[in-house]
Amino acid sequence: MDHIAFPLEPGREFVELNQLLKLVGIVDSGGAGKALVASGVVRVDGSIETRKTAKIRAGQQVRIGTVEIDVTA
Repeated sequence: MDHIAFPLEPGREFVELNQLLKLVGIVDSGGAGKALVASGVVRVDGSIETRKTAKIRAGQQVRIGTVEIDVTA
């Protein structure tokens, strides 16, 4: 399983899920991120997440297949 640590920029409380997928390189655009989330393959803290712009905060974990993204402060 691949692990990616994603630190939030100083002063930011969250990152939108579709943008997170773009920023870590899983998809090429925010639109592709929205499509991936809508397909039902993205999990946040173990639960399927279908809200494309869900606010992902420090301490949360996003999983797509064998890739885990840990969001840190």
